[in-house]
Amino acid sequence: MLAFLWISLGALAGANARYWISGYAARLSAAFPFGTLFINVSGSLVLGFFMIWTSERVLVDPRWRLLVAVGFCGGYTTFSSFAFETMAYFEHGQWGLLLANLLANNLLSLGAVLAGMALARVL
Repeated sequence: MLAFLWISLGALAGANARYWISGYAARLSAAFPFGTLFINVSGSLVLGFFMIWTSERVLVDPRWRLLVAVGFCGGYTTFSSFAFETMAYFEHGQWGLLLANLLANNLLSLGAVLAGMALARVL
């Protein structure tokens, strides 16, 4: 039962962070979903860093994994939004934006996970 509370607290924080950050980023462009891109990349960085840092560098209470990895990152990242936005480009025949969105989110998010992992190993 306590696991549910840790996950819920993290999800609450993650969802609210997502709302505020993506709202701010949406002002950059109405044509390209920069908010989703930023959330996916920064969430990947946080998750990559946290998982390596807490499994290789420091000993933490397992509840932190529930709070940060499951709760916060689960409430913060926006893969479903990314998938919907990408398919909307497909339906409208906007091939350039579809390809840009697909490549940017995947390559930058994978790079961010790698950066987070590396950062956790050197700090």
